[in-house]
Amino acid sequence: MKSDHTKLNILFVSAEVDPFAKTGGLADVAGSLPKELSLLGHDVRVVMPRYGFINQEMKYVCDFPVELGSRRETCVIKQGSISDSEERHIPVYFIENHHYFNREGIYCYQDDAQRFILMCKAALEMVQYIDFKPDIIHCNDWHTGPICLLLKEKYCKMEEYSHIATVYTIHNLEYQGNFGPEVTEYLNLEEGYFTPDKAEFYGMFSFMKCGLVFSDIINTVSKQYAREILTSSYGERMEGVLARRKSDLFGIVNGISYEEFDPGKDKCLHVNYGKSNFRLKTENKAALQKELGLEAGTAPLLGVVTRLTGQKGLELLLGCIEELIEKENVQLAVLGLGDEYYYENFSRLKVKYPKNVAAVYEFDTELAKRIYSGCDMFLMPSRFEPCGLGQIISLRYGTIPVVRATGGLAETIIDYDMDNRQGNGFSFEEYSVREFKKTLERALEVFRNEPETWKRLIERALDSEFSWKQPCKAYLELYYLAVGRKGEKGCIE
Repeated sequence: MKSDHTKLNILFVSAEVDPFAKTGGLADVAGSLPKELSLLGHDVRVVMPRYGFINQEMKYVCDFPVELGSRRETCVIKQGSISDSEERHIPVYFIENHHYFNREGIYCYQDDAQRFILMCKAALEMVQYIDFKPDIIHCNDWHTGPICLLLKEKYCKMEEYSHIATVYTIHNLEYQGNFGPEVTEYLNLEEGYFTPDKAEFYGMFSFMKCGLVFSDIINTVSKQYAREILTSSYGERMEGVLARRKSDLFGIVNGISYEEFDPGKDKCLHVNYGKSNFRLKTENKAALQKELGLEAGTAPLLGVVTRLTGQKGLELLLGCIEELIEKENVQLAVLGLGDEYYYENFSRLKVKYPKNVAAVYEFDTELAKRIYSGCDMFLMPSRFEPCGLGQIISLRYGTIPVVRATGGLAETIIDYDMDNRQGNGFSFEEYSVREFKKTLERALEVFRNEPETWKRLIERALDSEFSWKQPCKAYLELYYLAVGRKGEKGCIE
């Protein structure tokens, strides 16, 4: 059994990894956490599909056939890397398969079940062909759930896999990867696992449930969210499954890369700044107003960088923003991709209030940083939020979050009016337009009438510590716990 001082071999599996492929926070975690683990002396490797748009130079490692139902698919493994500011290189194994991965998108294809089963199988098969034997496979979100099933039901009966433990991270329980039962043929397993106590979920084969049932340890991205998903309000019908594994369920708040998000060095900003000269932040505000076509001046500028979906509570914003524009002269900068409903509504506001509202429907990481930097407040009135990175990034840039106290938002943002010694933002609990508007008005009152208090809030935000250092240590504790339990229970429970 490995002690908590033993160096671990960790294989990190994700469908998206920054900077190669990204749609949200999963890619940020997959691109940052392995670097921090490596800094502590562990051997960390990352594996992901090579999508058609990934052009990084890489070298050939191996190739092998993978059974996918009645067919065999050839997978080619090539190796690239991600690097940190110290020029440490984390190996990244790319799974090449022209038919399933050579596409210009990541998700939303009719054959996604086959694609990600292939990814899971290739990640496991690869272990036989490379000079790296993991102690831990860290699986992330629904795409990787079948790894936990396949390892426990098939692969760990083979000697080279028998010691491998799994940690399964839920980044968002809403996205479960539920497919028709016919996709089970692509797993090439014997019958007996498509049952309610295993992979079957309301008549569907659930990738997420595979991870929840068959992994050694489960975690999600905040302690608050770990508690919430045990209830029917947030459990997405998985609360019963999670309740049965409550003793194996943990919560760890994500960190962010302090190298990537650094207002003192960020080349995307108009002017760099830090705690000693944070007043230069106003120059970034002026530059952002000009870039987005907003009226120049001191009007409070509110920022939103998010997926434009129902989860994000944007109907609360739409329910009060016109009144706030007309009464408080607030400005709003929105950046994101998502549902047509939100495009229509923010575009309507943009036309009606061209000096006060800007909306950009793109995935633009550089503009996102200018919004984090240039705005006075950052809005996250989410219906639910497993962790949230936006509020953490906004603090890093000295922009004050206004959030609903759910999931990771409740864990990271302390309401100033409730605790003026430690408060770093403004929050509300009841999911309603009324409460969100009252909270925004509280923030606006401090912004307009208490400049010294607002200054202290900015300094407190810039002093915040949400790097990967502490979360990394917490993940290591989970890894050692998983390895220890694997050693106690053996391969087959």
